[in-house]
Amino acid sequence: MRTYLDWNATTPLRDEVKLAMHKAMEISGNPSSVHAEGRAAKMALERAREQVAAALGAEGADIIFTSGATEAAAMVLAGRDVRCAPVEHSAVKAWCDVSLPVDRNGIATVVDPVRSSLQLANNETGVMQDLPQGLGSSDLTQAFGKVPFAFNWLGITAGFVSAHKLGGPKGIGALIVRKGTDVPALIRGGGQEQGRRGGTENLIGILAFAAAAQAAQRDLEAGLWAEVEARRDALEARLCDVAPEAVVAGKGARRLPNTTCLLTSGWKGETQVMQMDLAGFAISAGSACSSGKVRASGTLQAMGFDDKQAQSAIRISISPALGDDQINRFADAWETAYSRWRDRALA
Repeated sequence: MRTYLDWNATTPLRDEVKLAMHKAMEISGNPSSVHAEGRAAKMALERAREQVAAALGAEGADIIFTSGATEAAAMVLAGRDVRCAPVEHSAVKAWCDVSLPVDRNGIATVVDPVRSSLQLANNETGVMQDLPQGLGSSDLTQAFGKVPFAFNWLGITAGFVSAHKLGGPKGIGALIVRKGTDVPALIRGGGQEQGRRGGTENLIGILAFAAAAQAAQRDLEAGLWAEVEARRDALEARLCDVAPEAVVAGKGARRLPNTTCLLTSGWKGETQVMQMDLAGFAISAGSACSSGKVRASGTLQAMGFDDKQAQSAIRISISPALGDDQINRFADAWETAYSRWRDRALA
């Protein structure tokens, strides 16, 4: 039996999302058409927009549906003079002056909020930032559905999210901006999405996104993520007891309740991922492969870890669907693999 512990990469589709997608397939009209079928599609689209806004605490803001957070980030960052930190997702760093300093826990210092973009939570370490008032934009993708927040309370101008991080489908996301904010269209066409993104709306994806957002909000209100945090803390304690030299990146900061970034210097993260995969567990490494070369995580390097440490990183990101038995089985498998590696390292 496989056990999935890579929730920050993507999430399985929720049952209510699958149902919403099936229902959306029965809506035949184009939301831009004025006949009855078109009006029905438009009504469903706008209802979904309201539902996503409510889940984000963004009532009164503009919700612009996109293909995902990457496109939404480009819409608000392209062509602007914006600073960001090296711990940001590559979709943000692609458009910014990467110059904001971070400390050992990955907490960034922002001097000019209006001209800066700062994530609410990091995808690798789970470290959460305190967003300054007046911040130009924020990547809300990893935080949405895992921790309570309201866009209207954050004091930011723009934010972006993806549905597949909270049980929705891939290929749909949103840009959230305060009413009246100028966002030039990157994709021009028929004037859809308030003239900010041309092209017929992905109605199936949008209705599924709304279903996922509502379900995620219910999970938060039910306290499921507090239970996840307790399991995460117990897992970290066990792994660090087994491997005293292991380090949890960002341990001293406020983090997402489900995320562990573990560094065991000298034991490559890719090796651990493959070993755990063979044992039936899906996790991810803190470094990425590009053109056949293993590169240490820029996030971890910015936090002061050297290449050897950064290349040993693994990310374990769990979900409310996992119970103690599954997490303990993973810890057993990791402990066995660690013991073998340690024996070879000491030989």
